[in-house]
Amino acid sequence: MPARLRLLRAATLLLTIAVTVLLLVAGLAVNSTWNSVAGQDAPRTTSAADLNLALNDMDAQAADILLSDGEAGKGRLGTPYDKAVGFYGSSRREIGHDLRTLAVAAQGDRSDEETVENLTDDFAEYQELIGRALENDGHAGGKPAALADYRKATDLLQGKLLPESRTLVSANDRAFEAEYSAARCTLSAQLAATAALGVLLLAVVGVLQWYLARRFHRILNPSLLAATVCALLAVILGTQMLTSSSGNLRGARRDAFDSVVALSRARAIAYDANADESRYLLDPQRRDQYAQSFLTKSQKLYGIQDATLDTYDDGLTTSWRAYRSDHHDLRFTGEFRRELDNVTFPGERAAAEQTVETYAVYQRDDRRIRALLAAGKEREAVEFCMDWKPGTSNAHFGAWMDALGKVTDINRAHFASSVRNGRSAVSGLLPWAGGLLLAAMVLTVLGLRPRLAEFR
Repeated sequence: MPARLRLLRAATLLLTIAVTVLLLVAGLAVNSTWNSVAGQDAPRTTSAADLNLALNDMDAQAADILLSDGEAGKGRLGTPYDKAVGFYGSSRREIGHDLRTLAVAAQGDRSDEETVENLTDDFAEYQELIGRALENDGHAGGKPAALADYRKATDLLQGKLLPESRTLVSANDRAFEAEYSAARCTLSAQLAATAALGVLLLAVVGVLQWYLARRFHRILNPSLLAATVCALLAVILGTQMLTSSSGNLRGARRDAFDSVVALSRARAIAYDANADESRYLLDPQRRDQYAQSFLTKSQKLYGIQDATLDTYDDGLTTSWRAYRSDHHDLRFTGEFRRELDNVTFPGERAAAEQTVETYAVYQRDDRRIRALLAAGKEREAVEFCMDWKPGTSNAHFGAWMDALGKVTDINRAHFASSVRNGRSAVSGLLPWAGGLLLAAMVLTVLGLRPRLAEFR
């Protein structure tokens, strides 16, 4: 009998230790995952997306400077020119900051290191070309030379810089996805192991309680009963910690960050499309190219099958009216569709719908710009495109970007909330689970000590 009691005691203690170690390892792994997600994976991806956006914005502002400057400053559009100069400088500084951040993040990954190096070199060449274009534009009769330099710069942007920056976005997002998938699989395995060991632990404690009741003719051992309760609570808290961690991880990645990535891409595409309008007005020889480029980017944002610039507005109005009548009637594709397919949080759908509606206003402005130019009213087209007064294209573009920013902020806030909740689940539940398991071990030893003493 004492040998059997010692065996059951040893089994109880070993199982309790196993559950404790498993939960401790799982808690440390979850904390490590949150550190990686919040400190590396998400910031790297957003930095690469910010770089893509800043490159598009810098080129757009360069085009706006050339377009609004007139002839060596004569006939300059004051407010558009001053704003373009300010935004140009801000974008250039942002690119420098993002390149430094990405260079640090890429250390150890030869492919990413090479991409960042190429970006840095190509950006230096791009700045040189834009600098020459702006310098030539400042001289009387220098507009043709400025335009030639700008063409080389924007070709370099479209041919190398933007593809390289998009490569970094995709690479960092894939790394985040791999981290997420591995962590979720690990959590599922740990949850199953915790449940199995917990059931086995409770079964052994139950057998021990039954054996004592049978051999010593006592209904219950108070210490073992308390140990059973402690073990049960610890297993419940441990499984709750793992389940909560898995749910918060999914919320951070799938519900929030997938939308952040889609919306970041949408913003970068929007700035590039807006730049195409300025390029269209600036460079008559490439107007067909830039008109097609604008349509291509519009389709990436809100895709309508077989649409042209002449039919796009009608297609947008029809498909959007169908969606507003039935949210399951989605007749469009693109980044906006990706976001609307992933609406999760309170207020997100309304903000996303407002984004599409402000986008529709901006699209109608584009047709007005082209109509003014076709009617020979180039000055009016430029002023309407570049002015910031209420009712002008830039004002509507700003309203669109504000609406897009609100949707992004909702998802960023919930990403941060998921990270906080995920960390809290570990820091709040793991110590309690560990303390209860320690108490279960102590109570088991104390509960059996009087019984074993009877055989000495």
